[in-house]
Amino acid sequence: MTTETGTTTAGEGAAAGDGPTAFDATASAVDRYLEFWNSPAGEQRRLASGTFTEDIDYRSPVAVMSGAEPLIAFRTQFIEHAGAASFAARREPEEHHDRIRLLWEIQLADGTSFATGTDVLALAEDGRIASVSAFLDRAPEGFGHEDHA
Repeated sequence: MTTETGTTTAGEGAAAGDGPTAFDATASAVDRYLEFWNSPAGEQRRLASGTFTEDIDYRSPVAVMSGAEPLIAFRTQFIEHAGAASFAARREPEEHHDRIRLLWEIQLADGTSFATGTDVLALAEDGRIASVSAFLDRAPEGFGHEDHA
């Protein structure tokens, strides 16, 4: 996985031939999640089936969505509003049982930090993401609690 420092961490600490580890599964789920959010809509559709379960449940301060298509539309609307942006991990994700805590940052094309947050990903048995609970750690400028239900 590539963190904000650009360091690749997936698979570190595993000896050759050890087989997949819980860390590998976590890194893979997070890598697919970040790739999904950073890909254009056409690629998001291709990536969605390997990233999310069919009935992915996504809950954030700005939206409650079910299924990949609403997530794709959400990203498209964001880019139309804010311009090009990247979604990156702020540090190594933490895992316990079937949950992953991912601290993230959205940076605009000019390098400006748009927002930071924490997503809690729940994994299905097959390693795909079944639900996301997203929290804003630092909301975008002008975003108020009353702006969402």
